Amino acid sequence: MAEVPSTKPQRIVILISGRGSNMQSIVEMAKGHSDMEVVAVIANRADSAGLIWAAEQGIATELIEHRDFADRLAFDQALMARIDTYQPDWVVLAGFMRILTDVFVSHYMAKLINIHPSLLPLFPGLDTHQRALSAACTVHGSTVHFVTPELDAGPTIAQSLVPVLQSDNEESLTARVLGMEHTLYPAVVEYLVRGDCFLNEQGEVQWSQPVQRLFAHSALKDFMSN
Repeated sequence: MAEVPSTKPQRIVILISGRGSNMQSIVEMAKGHSDMEVVAVIANRADSAGLIWAAEQGIATELIEHRDFADRLAFDQALMARIDTYQPDWVVLAGFMRILTDVFVSHYMAKLINIHPSLLPLFPGLDTHQRALSAACTVHGSTVHFVTPELDAGPTIAQSLVPVLQSDNEESLTARVLGMEHTLYPAVVEYLVRGDCFLNEQGEVQWSQPVQRLFAHSALKDFMSN
């Protein structure tokens, strides 16, 4: 009887700048899957608490301080060289607070993803939760997308929605959106590893089979019916 060849797990490198709560949700999800492995967590800030947590999980960690480099390109080139030593199938931005150069994005095109705390194309950039409140939005959320050279403009893979309550302030809305991100982002990573979705040659997200692409907060149905 012929031996069935083993399939190597897809290798994931995660980039963070802070505590890495989305990174943690992806790592915890990946622990239960033989087809994927988080092989490294890399941060650009020495005070990134997520590095300590990742090291406690037995994951390789790296610190590459962006302030140690003369310009953005020099940092990105050093970061690329370090990432490539891990031979990643996916590079996941999880609260990585750096604008990446075209050189970096092109190097990882179609395997570089990010999560943004708004329903893109609404509110690209920073301060998204306060901007949603100031615009009197009734729903808000987050978007996972492939990264392209234009900031926060890459093809959308999936989004999560939460209601904006009359009692909300920036802190409460931020917490509710982040809670949904911890469900959304790991699910998208699963989709990508399984091949359920990918970036095709036309630069569009293509799905190999129907999947749930929208993650709604449990309170949203009741909120919208009122």
